[in-house]
Amino acid sequence: MRKKKVYLDYASTTPLDPRVFAAMKPYFSQKFGNPMSLHSFGKEASEAVEKARKQAADFFGCEPSEIIFTSGATESNNFAVKGTVIAFASHSRKKTKPHIITTQFEHSCVLASCKKIEEQGMADVSLVPVSREGIISINDLKNEIRENTILVSVMYANNEIGTIQPIKEIGKILEKINREREMKNLPQIAFHTDAVQAINYLDCRVDSLGVDLLTASGHKIYGPKGIGCLYIRKNTPIRRIQDGGGHESGLRAGTLNVPGIVGFGESLRIAEKERRRNYKIVEKMRDYLILRILKEIKGVRLNGSRIKRIPNNINLTLINVEGEGMLLGLDMKGVAVSTGSACSSGDLRPSHVLTAIGVSEEESHGSLRVTLGKYTTKQEADYFLNSLKEVVTRLRKIAGK
Repeated sequence: MRKKKVYLDYASTTPLDPRVFAAMKPYFSQKFGNPMSLHSFGKEASEAVEKARKQAADFFGCEPSEIIFTSGATESNNFAVKGTVIAFASHSRKKTKPHIITTQFEHSCVLASCKKIEEQGMADVSLVPVSREGIISINDLKNEIRENTILVSVMYANNEIGTIQPIKEIGKILEKINREREMKNLPQIAFHTDAVQAINYLDCRVDSLGVDLLTASGHKIYGPKGIGCLYIRKNTPIRRIQDGGGHESGLRAGTLNVPGIVGFGESLRIAEKERRRNYKIVEKMRDYLILRILKEIKGVRLNGSRIKRIPNNINLTLINVEGEGMLLGLDMKGVAVSTGSACSSGDLRPSHVLTAIGVSEEESHGSLRVTLGKYTTKQEADYFLNSLKEVVTRLRKIAGK
């Protein structure tokens, strides 16, 4: 008998939408030109790239020239952090070291980028704490702002616990602060958000959010892997971090991934069209699962706010159960879930996200991240729930709990 397979790890990656694949397919074979080439093959590829750039611009409510295609979220986040610091160093006549503000539970690529430039003596970094609910305090952020602050980076929706940060409120506050700083001849503060987990479900129009820089990734929105973008508001100081040819308005060297870009543009078009419908369907499924899990399994706690979170995320701590054992037990039943960020797979240290919200190291090792998607069915949800109950009962029995 064939083992049932249920995928509930959509925060890690999503399956490619067939409509996206159909849009990409010609650019792997018939339409294979380099978009930088001047002949007809290159022109055909270039036109496809610019169509996708327009699709991205329509989604984010910006100008096409403000969209820079990258290899994905890690590159975009590195670009936003390091490129801003390099630009400050290039333009500033003062020898003042710039200052960056981010949060304790950003994605590891943001935290690693900040740590690297701090280690190199290029900038000082402040980390804003996070509440037990998984939400930062705007007052805490405001208190960290200094005269030499040049960048604030706050994730829109957390990749592990799904909590939503007050991006629009932060944007309004920074806009007001920047007007005052302009009068004092102080550097403007650029506002960056990693919106990777938010795009499927939340308003990502850049003017509405008040952001200057925004990160997006294709494979989190039913698009291809290896493609993403960084939105860069016009006149935002930033320098390239990758040298080579003059691609992407001179900001990002490297031959463009035409099939990936086409797929990314199409996935954004579909996301905008289906966002409200998918939000309601996935939220209903999530709430159904949370209610039953908390009712039918003892010693379970939901991590992060139940209200201010994206609709597909369930992050649980199960007392007296080891997370890796749960993951493997569920995998044996054909159910794919996660114990945290896919980028941290194999890391035995407790999740920095759960640590930031006050979960102990012992409890952190009993965490499980379940993320739903637009293809998740009620039958799959029920199968997962029954499988989880069986696995937890067995593991607790083995542990004598």
